[in-house]
Amino acid sequence: MKRRQFIKAAGLGLASTAVAAPAIAQSAPEIRWRLTSSFPKSLDTIYGAAETFSKAVAEATDNKFQIQVFAAGELVPAFQALDAVQNSTVECTHTAPYYFVGKDPTFAFGTAVPFGLNSRQLNAWMYHGGGMDLMNAFYAKYNAISFPAGNTGCQMGGWFRKEVKTPADLQGLKFRIGGFAGQVLQKLGAVPQMIPGGDIYPSLEKGTIDAAEWVGPYDDEKLGFNKVAPFYYYPGWWEGGAQLAVMINTAKFNELPKAYQSAVQTAAAMANVDMQAKYDARNPAALRRLLQAGAQLRPFSPEIMEACFKAANELYAETSAKNADFKKIHDNYMAFRSDQVLWAQIGEYTYDTFMIRQRARG
Repeated sequence: MKRRQFIKAAGLGLASTAVAAPAIAQSAPEIRWRLTSSFPKSLDTIYGAAETFSKAVAEATDNKFQIQVFAAGELVPAFQALDAVQNSTVECTHTAPYYFVGKDPTFAFGTAVPFGLNSRQLNAWMYHGGGMDLMNAFYAKYNAISFPAGNTGCQMGGWFRKEVKTPADLQGLKFRIGGFAGQVLQKLGAVPQMIPGGDIYPSLEKGTIDAAEWVGPYDDEKLGFNKVAPFYYYPGWWEGGAQLAVMINTAKFNELPKAYQSAVQTAAAMANVDMQAKYDARNPAALRRLLQAGAQLRPFSPEIMEACFKAANELYAETSAKNADFKKIHDNYMAFRSDQVLWAQIGEYTYDTFMIRQRARG
């Protein structure tokens, strides 16, 4: 009797396995996507975040879901990445959403805005402050859904051919700068230029531009800016924590099995943490090397910082008055910033300034 029951049970097990196999295959299909990056391969940290994302997706799906990464210009130019996603030329991009402020200034909140959140605060807003939902409701108008996938941390203020000491020194300055910040500087007489990362050096070398900002010491050293512009300014008040994103064609994302959607979101979160960790690990040594090579470190003067802060607030008010999407996200973002700065004053700022004083004392 027991033997017959065992055989019967074993037979049912084999039968259930035979039935389940096609279901498993259907829920884990072979999928191939293409991702266009907005960055050149030479910038291994910022471009590398897309590779980190792609590898994590493949590993989470037993290599059934493969995403091939292409550098800026291989499929489409850096600043046309969103168009390629929107039109299904590619399934996804790894980019800085603020590259697309020409379409709508609201895109700036997906990366960084002048005097905005730092990287930790931006993560808090995105993941637990409603920021991701707000941004994705906006991105839906462009047939895209997005997940944070990298951060540079607070950036440097860029490389200048000559010193800038007062707001008057910004008059007529041709400055390579991305996102919404260019419009702030335009209010002070500067002439902003949008130039992809790989094209900045020749523009600076030839004098087509007078100054350029990119990210920070590690990337800036690779790009060689110190060879053509000696003055290195800080902080990059327009990018207190510049976030990168994986932006995906909405229909393509919705077609994915739920497990693959989860893999995408988890891989993006992994890239988000990993990219800033790499920059934080590599920037100190790169800064030392740049200074040893003759770079002259300069802080933006209080006069310039105050003038830019005033201009930024004026621009926010002007843009909010004529753009409902911008106003909705701006108001939420700035309320969140107020609480975050209060908390940072008690926690991070107090601790960090103490440790800075200790280092200065040796």
